[in-house]
Amino acid sequence: MSSKIILLVLFVVSMFIMAFNYESKKKKVLFFGDSITEMGAQPGGYISMIDSFIKSERLSEKYQTIGSGIGGNKIYDLYFRLDDDVLAKSPDIVVIYIGINDVWHKKLAQTGTDYDKFGKFYEGIVKKLKANNIKVIISTPAVIGEKADGTNEMDADLNLYCLWIRTFAEKNNLPFVNLRHVFYEYENANNTENKESGILTVDKVHLNTKGNELVAKEFWKAIKAIK
Repeated sequence: MSSKIILLVLFVVSMFIMAFNYESKKKKVLFFGDSITEMGAQPGGYISMIDSFIKSERLSEKYQTIGSGIGGNKIYDLYFRLDDDVLAKSPDIVVIYIGINDVWHKKLAQTGTDYDKFGKFYEGIVKKLKANNIKVIISTPAVIGEKADGTNEMDADLNLYCLWIRTFAEKNNLPFVNLRHVFYEYENANNTENKESGILTVDKVHLNTKGNELVAKEFWKAIKAIK
């Protein structure tokens, strides 16, 4: 083999190694949740907005986002698909955004998640992620109904599950995004007609453009805070 060919082969190999190392420096951020996250990966969704933040802040070499949301999912669905849909993708950071269906589906389809079981499955997910050296950001679900005066039918139950998530985050020193509180503050200031939907959601649950923007900004702050 001539010296020119050898040099060419070495150059190609070195470029491949450089490209591989470049990609490996990126932090993979995986968003784990239900239909809100599934829709969040679509154009105009909160994950797509975070991708725009990454590009505008010239951080494309540092972060890569992955959406892993499935409509109708509850906490136990996340637990049972953790290996295939999360661990197999080797993320560096996982954002857990779940809880709406665990509460909402109790009334909607009689298939929600009991409070005690919710906590056990949640703990199991976080324990397995940490065992794989994955950093975890957890979040409260936001709203099931947007009435600003606290008269949404499921407010009390939703608040109970959100309190569990907040307490769990504090006890385990986990990065925490309190979307429930962020949405409450926004509704209190902007939902002057006490509407059920149309302020941050399209249907009391799923996010409109403003809702996606609010979620994207809160998650992006939490992601950048992780070193």
